[in-house]
Amino acid sequence: MSGRSGERAADRIRIGVILVLLIGAALGSLWVLQSMRAAGDQQAAQRPRGKPDYYLENFSYVKMGPNGLPRYDMSGVKMVHYPTDDSFEITKPVVHNLDQGKPPMELYSDTARVTDEQTQIHMYGNANAIRAPYKGREQMQVVSDYLLLLPDDEIVKTDKPVAMTMGTTRLNGVGMVANNATQVVQLFGNVRGYYEPTPKKR
Repeated sequence: MSGRSGERAADRIRIGVILVLLIGAALGSLWVLQSMRAAGDQQAAQRPRGKPDYYLENFSYVKMGPNGLPRYDMSGVKMVHYPTDDSFEITKPVVHNLDQGKPPMELYSDTARVTDEQTQIHMYGNANAIRAPYKGREQMQVVSDYLLLLPDDEIVKTDKPVAMTMGTTRLNGVGMVANNATQVVQLFGNVRGYYEPTPKKR
C-alpha cells in the first residue's frame, strides 16, 4: 500500500509542477500581449496635431543607413508632413527593405504614419508583410489591420489579430513579433494552426 501511495503522491507532484509551468507560461504570454496592446493603443492615439506644412503626390524615396548604404525605400500615392511632431501621413504606402544581407521583404497597407525620426512606420488597414523565399525557406505572408515596422531593426510587430501563411502552413493569433534579420516569428495569444501536407510527386 505504501508503495502505491508513494507513486500516487509522486504523480500528484508531477501534475502540480506541470500545471504551475503551464500557468506561468500562460501568464507570461498574457503579460507580453497586454504590454504590446498598451503600447499599440498609445501609438495609435498619438495622431498629428496642427496643420501640415507640405505634401507630395506619387512620391518615392530611399532611406540611407549610417554606413551610407540604402536601408529601405518607400513609395505611395500621397505623403503629408506635420511639423508639430515631424511625422508623415502616407496614403497607399509600399515599403521594401534594401539590405542585401537580409531576406527581401515588402510591406503595404491602406495608410501609414511615420514617426520618431522615421524609425517607426505604423501601417493601418489591410496591412501586409511579405517575405520572399530565401535560402531554402518558403515565402511568408502576414496580414493584419495594423502592423508596426521598425525598419532599422528589421522587425514587424502587432498587438492585433494576425494571420500568417508559410507554404501550406497557416497560423492565426493575437499579437506577433517577426524579426526579418533572424527569421524568427512569435505569435502570442489564441494561436490556431492548419497544415496541409505537400502532395508527393509521382
